[in-house]
Amino acid sequence: MALRPPGNPQSLLRRALSAINNIVHPARDNLLTPGSPSLVLPPSSSTSTFSGISPVLPAPDHSGDRGTFRRGFASHGGSIKATLFPGDGIGPEIAESVKQIFDAVQVQVEWDIHFVGKTVDPKTGSFITWDSMESVRQCGIGLKGPMATPIGKGHKSLNLTLRKELGLYANVRPCLSIPGYKTRYDNVDLVTIRENTEGEYSGLEHQVVKGVVESLKIITRTASKRVAEYAFHYAKLHGRKRVSAIHKANIMKKTDGLFLQCCREVAEKYPDLVYEEVIIDNCCMMLVKNPGLFDVLCMPNLYGDIISDLCAGLIGGLGLTPSGNIGDNGLALMEAVHGTAPDIAGKNLANPTAILLSSVMMLQHLKMTEPADMIHKSILKTIAEGKYRTGDLGGSATCTDYTKALIDNLGK
Repeated sequence: MALRPPGNPQSLLRRALSAINNIVHPARDNLLTPGSPSLVLPPSSSTSTFSGISPVLPAPDHSGDRGTFRRGFASHGGSIKATLFPGDGIGPEIAESVKQIFDAVQVQVEWDIHFVGKTVDPKTGSFITWDSMESVRQCGIGLKGPMATPIGKGHKSLNLTLRKELGLYANVRPCLSIPGYKTRYDNVDLVTIRENTEGEYSGLEHQVVKGVVESLKIITRTASKRVAEYAFHYAKLHGRKRVSAIHKANIMKKTDGLFLQCCREVAEKYPDLVYEEVIIDNCCMMLVKNPGLFDVLCMPNLYGDIISDLCAGLIGGLGLTPSGNIGDNGLALMEAVHGTAPDIAGKNLANPTAILLSSVMMLQHLKMTEPADMIHKSILKTIAEGKYRTGDLGGSATCTDYTKALIDNLGK
């Protein structure tokens, strides 16, 4: 007897079509669709002076004026309004570190602070409230601490909710060796760019019959082409030489095959960049053997989730890795991607480096390179000195000690 879902056999099909429709024709306007004009980027006039985190490439506005970028913040001479999600566990402590550092470099930010709700918001289907997402849309920029999603059915991922509802289609993670902090490698300098809205994370799972579960992998031309365009533009803007498309098209010929097709089409526009295709299992092996072989990696959602964490391990872990989520019209949400560390929450032991580096990405995204440079150089100097390192970095400094040391090293 054929296996079929309980109840209406068309229910899964309707959900799949609905998911595809939400990707290709979301409620928010201005997503890249086939036939849209080429992406238009602002001139790279504010390149950072330090060798480190590249400024995040703003997503272009596809709504009409090809040279227009919506900004939900004031001019750099005044106050910036930004959404802040302190998060769970150690989140509020490391968010406080960001506030203190910003005050020290005189970056005036009006933080619109939002916490995860205690009940599911019917508009989002998650503990993320609709008001908090509206805040990000209005501000145009946000910073997020770690959030905990309960494991098990009935709980929608908080991070997935933010990415889908806000249309944050690209996740960008620079992975750069930190001078003075010894790991197995001292030459890591790569960027992972991950499609952020579909693939195996489309949220389409169901039980066919008892003991049999299905999960749908959704790959669309729209989303694949969009993230490929972003990756190649990012590479060119930041002087990168190579873009590697990571895939498993030898097995998943249609889904990953479509993703590769989109990458190839975009690669043709960039003859000055080296383009290669690497099967994901071979990519993992090559990364741990010689990470210097890679420059910019572009990949579908699930692969990007795994590979980006692997790359973080090459430089010392998620506690040293910044991350940014990019949407259309310049919308961006930077985040600390490590866990909530409930075992040390409230004990003043947390390492705020990841969220601080993400805040550097935020300032670079706003083209505020001077304070971004100051903060980044202070982080590198403080870690290299070794006197004030938190426990996860082999030291005994508290979060407060580390933050004070960063402030003392600003401008040095």
